[in-house]
Amino acid sequence: MSERPTKFVKPGGAAVFVNRLVMNLAQRFGFSFMGSRVLTVRGPGIGEPRSTAVNPVTIVHRKYLVAARGTTEWVRNLRESGECELSLRNDVEHYTAHELDDDAKLPVLRSYINTWGWEAGAFFDVPKNPSTEQLRRIAPLHPVFEIEAKLRGR
Repeated sequence: MSERPTKFVKPGGAAVFVNRLVMNLAQRFGFSFMGSRVLTVRGPGIGEPRSTAVNPVTIVHRKYLVAARGTTEWVRNLRESGECELSLRNDVEHYTAHELDDDAKLPVLRSYINTWGWEAGAFFDVPKNPSTEQLRRIAPLHPVFEIEAKLRGR
C-alpha cells in the first residue's frame, strides 16, 4: 500500500483559544455554533479520550468529519479506533467511522468549504467555489470520514 500524502497545520495561539472556547461553550452550556460539536476519540495505548471542537457536515442524511488542518491527532486516533463520540453538553452520540477515498471526498469537501470556508478556508488553498480539479488536487491532503450512529448495545 502506498503511503498517503500528509499535511498538518499546527494551530496557532488564536486557534487554540477559539477551540477551547467552542469546546467549553458546547460542554458546559450546550451552545453549538452553526452545528459545531465536541469530538472525542480514544487515543492509542491505554485509550485515553482526546477531545477537540469540530464542524460536522451533513449531506443527504449522512454525516461527515473533515480534517481541515490535515492529518491531525484526532485523524490518526480515528483511523486506529474507528469509533468516536460527538457531544453537546450531556447529549453524547456514539459513531463508527470509515475514511473516504479521494474521489468520494469531493462533494463533502465542496460542502465543507461552502459552509465553513469563512472559518477554515485558509487551510484548503482553493478559492471560495473550487472547481472539481481544484478539489481533486487537495483531496489527498484532507482526510474525510463518514460517521454512522452506533446502535445502542453495540
